[in-house]
Amino acid sequence: MGDLTHLTDAAGSPPPWRKVAEVADGQWGVIALEQLRACGVGKGAVEKAVRAGRLHRLYRGVYAVGRASLRREARRLAAVLACGEGAVLSHRSAAAHWGLLETQQASVDVATQRGRRGVPGIRVHRPRSLTAHDTTTHEGIPITSVARTLLDLAATTRPDRLERSLAQAERLQLYDGTAIAEVLSRSNGHRGRAALTRATAQEPMLTRSELEANFLELVRQAGLPEPQSNLPLIAHDHPRLEPDFYWPTCRLVVETDGWETHRTRSAFKRDRRRDAALVAAGWRVMRFTYDDVAYDGATVTRRLRAAARRAA
Repeated sequence: MGDLTHLTDAAGSPPPWRKVAEVADGQWGVIALEQLRACGVGKGAVEKAVRAGRLHRLYRGVYAVGRASLRREARRLAAVLACGEGAVLSHRSAAAHWGLLETQQASVDVATQRGRRGVPGIRVHRPRSLTAHDTTTHEGIPITSVARTLLDLAATTRPDRLERSLAQAERLQLYDGTAIAEVLSRSNGHRGRAALTRATAQEPMLTRSELEANFLELVRQAGLPEPQSNLPLIAHDHPRLEPDFYWPTCRLVVETDGWETHRTRSAFKRDRRRDAALVAAGWRVMRFTYDDVAYDGATVTRRLRAAARRAA
């Protein structure tokens, strides 16, 4: 932002643009029009700065200061600022910001009781039950609390992704059962209430991909015992492994092989070294591909049952 902070006014006093830079530095490089005016920058000066490339319009009334390329946090905050006072990041965008669930969606989810409708690039939600207890600030961005984010996510995502988000919340030490219970107690009529109630009634399993989630669902539908997933396992000369799934009582490990993570020579070699360490430690290793899980689940479950019988 050096193209803004060095400017001075005619009397040589610190310019409004220095205040602008300070505000933007604390907001991932973005600023709202109301904040520009509070810094002493008038409408004409804003338009001139846009033409000069010192400000870059992101949404109506929201600008990037001194740079056109922004981090995703800046994009999220800009969307919140564009929706006005009281707006917060929500739903999948909030889950992504908390680190609970990855998302590839281009639009940003924002919850607000007021503000505009139909803002390009922003998915506006108007929840009836959102209160001050449901909102907070995380990394400088107004956002729904973790508990409220999980409730909203439960209404809009598949059960396996919700389970993954709950497990990730535990891993990140963000899971608060008391807060979730409190949110559920006052969420009558919310579409996610029943799904979140069901999801929190069991121990959530941490899966890292759609393939892993689909395999876990296959295991459950077949009535097979619940495996351990993505937890450390010590095996022979390999001090720390984290198999996709394993059953300690059967000494059985299952790895799900997705093409995106196993298409290189180094990945192939690494997998074989891991398998050798597991076998040397007395584990049976089975590998299933995406096609196995997606299109031939009967064979997968039959082989798992056979392995369990042999171990018994």
